Parts: sequence; structure tokens; C-alpha cells
Amino acid sequence: MVILKGYRVTKSFGGLIAVNEVDFEIQEGEIFGLIGPNGSGKTTLLNMISGIFPVTHGEIFSLDHRLNDLKPHQITRLGIGRTFQIVRTFEGMTVKENVLVGSLFGMKKWKDIGTGMKEAEEVLDFVRLGAKKDCKISEITIADRKRLELARALAMGPKLLLLDEVMAGLNPREVEDLMEMILEINRKGITILVIEHVMKAVMGISKRIMVLHHGRRIALGSPKEIAENEEVIKSYLGKRFVQREAERRGTL
Repeated sequence: MVILKGYRVTKSFGGLIAVNEVDFEIQEGEIFGLIGPNGSGKTTLLNMISGIFPVTHGEIFSLDHRLNDLKPHQITRLGIGRTFQIVRTFEGMTVKENVLVGSLFGMKKWKDIGTGMKEAEEVLDFVRLGAKKDCKISEITIADRKRLELARALAMGPKLLLLDEVMAGLNPREVEDLMEMILEINRKGITILVIEHVMKAVMGISKRIMVLHHGRRIALGSPKEIAENEEVIKSYLGKRFVQREAERRGTL
């Protein structure tokens, strides 16, 4: 079943076309990677899906719901949660209180504070932040803030999770830990759309990958197909990455 699809999705800012007639379909239960150079339109596409930017032309659907004219909170109620490229925490609140916001204003239309607190603690335990639930935001590391951003999105109870560079700024061990966590989230039945510049990560967890360049879709396929696509190599990956990937897969 297709959980998210877009037809000729376009976003322009005056004379600048940031996303240009992009078609895509995401199957329920898959991890779908979205890659491309800086400025290629990746985050702009996520902002249209989540209702932050209006769609200039084209249509976006989640199951039977047309998303074009919906507000962000309405899209959240449909079961679409997201993280942000720049972590957006509520600085005056504790770690648990940050996640509580996601629980109270997520997919379910109403719940009491007690239920929300319980759900927030369960999610924090899952992302391994349970021991820091009472810490202020100023007391936790960048890696912890990335996990917190993920926890708050999970607390919304999403069917589809949009991840915008959750691994940026992390060391290799932290990247591996987060890769496994994303795979575990997916095993729980949550579909994931992930933007990522850490190629080891996106190639390692995605079933399919779409590549944007100058706002246009230039490739769509499996990680292996993307790594072998000449246009993608030329515009984004580079031959050194492809050689390393081939060596890792033992195909040289």
C-alpha cells in the first residue's frame, strides 16, 4: 500500500524553483532515503509534506488524504511526524517535558497528562534517554538532543516519520547506534522518509532512495542502483565514494 505520494510537486519562491515537478511514491513499511547536494530541494520537499510550506503546483497525498491545503497540526493528526535539521527544543523545559509536548499534541486528539507522561517516559527509555528525563536541555549533549528530537516525533504516534539529517554532527559510533534505532523503529511498523548526507547510513538502512538535483528528481532505485547511476555519481556521490562502496560490498 502506498502511504505517501506526490504528483509533479513544485515549490517556487518568486523566480526560484526549489522543487520542480517531483513525482514519488512511498510504500507502507519501507525506509525511503532522500539524498542530493545542498540546495537540491530535500528539506523544502519535507516542509511541503508536513504543511510548513504551501505547495505551488502539484499534489501530495497520504493514503486518501490530500495534504496540499492542510495545516501542520492537521497533517500531524493524520499520523505524519517529523524531526528538523536544526534541533528545535523547548529550552526552558526538561527532557521529559519536551517529549510530553509530542505526546499531547500528536495523532490522538485527546489524552490526559498522566497518560502523556507515561508515554513520554516509554519513548525516552526506547531512545536511551530515560536516565536524563529530568535534565534541562542545557545539560545534555548534541547527540542527546538528536535523540530527543527523535523521541518527541515518536511520541506523536506517527504512521509515517520524516527524518531530516538526524545524524548530522554525530561521530561514527553515534551514527551506528542511530542507524540501529531507526531500523528498530521501522520494525515496529513505522514507515520512514529520511534525508541524510551520511552515505553509510542512508545506503545501509534504505530500501529505496530518491535523488534530487537542482530541485528535480534525477534517480530513484535501490542503494545499489543509486551507487551505480552515472548521473548521481557525477552530480553528487563522486567516484571515490562509489569505489569505497564497491570495496565494502566486495564487488571490485
